[in-house]
Amino acid sequence: MTKYLALFGFTSEAIKQFVLSPSDREAVVRRLVEPVGGSLDCYYWMFGQHDGMAIVEMPDSRAYTAVTLAIKSSGAFTHFETHELIKADDLTGIAAWARQIAYQAPGATRAYRPGDSAYGVDPRRRTE
Repeated sequence: MTKYLALFGFTSEAIKQFVLSPSDREAVVRRLVEPVGGSLDCYYWMFGQHDGMAIVEMPDSRAYTAVTLAIKSSGAFTHFETHELIKADDLTGIAAWARQIAYQAPGATRAYRPGDSAYGVDPRRRTE
């Protein structure tokens, strides 16, 4: 299963309604994700740019998208941002995979490979 971080901001009306009638928002999120096979890892309110964040584990991106659409369609949010989380121990395998991929940037004379400079060629290497 995949974990997702959701950062969100509530509308002033949603915050007003929460203050008037407080409720356990963590329980609401849990009830939202469990029927589609997901689970809630954590839910926090916070100071700063976002009002809160949640980390959920979902069976796939389709399930997460369905939940996100349901959430966004409520109109209670000014901002809802998602990031897929990648386990640190997966990065070595991902980096090895990236080494096998070549990308040719616009205007480059050849494909970029890891170890090249940003210009597509490592100036320390001769390609004669």
